[in-house]
Amino acid sequence: MTLQFDPVRLPARCQALREEVRTFLAEEIKAGTFDPENPGVDETNSVLFAKKVAAKGLIGMTWPKAYGGQERSFLERYVVTEEMLVARAPTRHFFVADRQSGPTLIRYASESIKQDILPRIVRGELCFCIGMSEPNSGSDLFAAKAKATPVDGGWVLNGTKIWTTLAHKADYMIGLFRTSAPTKENRRHGLTSLLIDMKTAGITCNPIAQIGGEKEFNEVVFEDVFVPTSHLIGEIDGAWKQATSELAYERSGPERFLDTFSALDALVDAVDGVDGAEDDARFTVGVGRLVSQLHTLRRMSVSVAGMLASGREPIVEAAIVKDLGTVWEQELPHRVRDLAAFLDEARPAVQAIQRHVTHELHIAPKLTVQGGTTEILRGIIARGLDLR
Repeated sequence: MTLQFDPVRLPARCQALREEVRTFLAEEIKAGTFDPENPGVDETNSVLFAKKVAAKGLIGMTWPKAYGGQERSFLERYVVTEEMLVARAPTRHFFVADRQSGPTLIRYASESIKQDILPRIVRGELCFCIGMSEPNSGSDLFAAKAKATPVDGGWVLNGTKIWTTLAHKADYMIGLFRTSAPTKENRRHGLTSLLIDMKTAGITCNPIAQIGGEKEFNEVVFEDVFVPTSHLIGEIDGAWKQATSELAYERSGPERFLDTFSALDALVDAVDGVDGAEDDARFTVGVGRLVSQLHTLRRMSVSVAGMLASGREPIVEAAIVKDLGTVWEQELPHRVRDLAAFLDEARPAVQAIQRHVTHELHIAPKLTVQGGTTEILRGIIARGLDLR
């Protein structure tokens, strides 16, 4: 295989949309809908914000009009995501559904499910979570043991999923369950994807506390949970192909390198207020290196968005973006802190850097784990390049 990152340029309509989104976000900040300086996961703000984003037509914007979408391009959606991330907007309620669950349903779900679920996502009404990782197997989805046993009218689920973001708030999960044993020839065989109503009896969500105090991750335990036949997503025993396609959406977006961007933004603001900073090699080289790295990651990510828009499945390229991007954003708060050490800590702008760095150092450890660990990603890349 040959890697390909096409030199995609954002068209003029994307820039026009960017200005619209910036205006919308500025108005919501002014109205007090959310505070970019205090971006904690506030479910009340997140639900309210989802309804406002939906009213602007910015959820499911690439989807068919038949399901409430607007059939806009992936590149336009990319711009919206960028602006939301930079503004630290509370997108948690709708983000997973918009990014990957909706596209998965469009491609693999029954028409009745599409007609029921997709318009509700577009209206900002539904929150989704992803049930893939399990205890003792993590990102190795081949090792999934949670079972879906066939019964009259559907399946009964038993097992555990873990690191399931917002499962305790989600309306639905798209979960990966074992319906048959893997074969000697094909370890991928035997996995089936199901749409699960999270209010179904037998589901228990146990929040997992994070170092920063948030509890957005969960252990989700299934005990004799019934899922009807109509909630099958794709083929029985053949969900691995679907899962890898779904992960191309999850792994390649700007959220894979912008999660800690606010620290760099605060550093640039602080340096901009220092007389003579443009002549100080510590800042010109340090900040310049970080910005150039960010620009490179962004160009690669935009390229993957272009491939998705053309109907391709850039699984290896998406894995590269996720690997490089999350390692970079995990290290970014440390680099910003090192450069900020040369600034006058009494200045308010420098104190703002410290606030951002403190928050982002707390979230940084999870960045190279969620969406696939670095080790798993490098295995995918090696296989894609015929190196293993």
